[in-house]
Amino acid sequence: MSSATVTSKGQITIPKSVREALRLGPGDRLDFFIQEDGRVLVQPATLRVTDLKGILYRKGARPVSVEEMRAAVIRRVSDKATQR
Repeated sequence: MSSATVTSKGQITIPKSVREALRLGPGDRLDFFIQEDGRVLVQPATLRVTDLKGILYRKGARPVSVEEMRAAVIRRVSDKATQR
């Protein structure tokens, strides 16, 4: 377990092992989530573009052309317009 000390200004130095695990660098931001039981969850507030690689992949899905995407958007907008 890593630990840190809070300074008189409310600052801490994040231990190297935690920075490495979260892949944090200078200027990165963190989000803090306080749980009902008093625990605090910390996670990076931003993702790198490379972290997003593969998130939309679905096994067996076929690639879609730009024309097919455009047609799907037009259909969706038309559907919403007729619902009003």
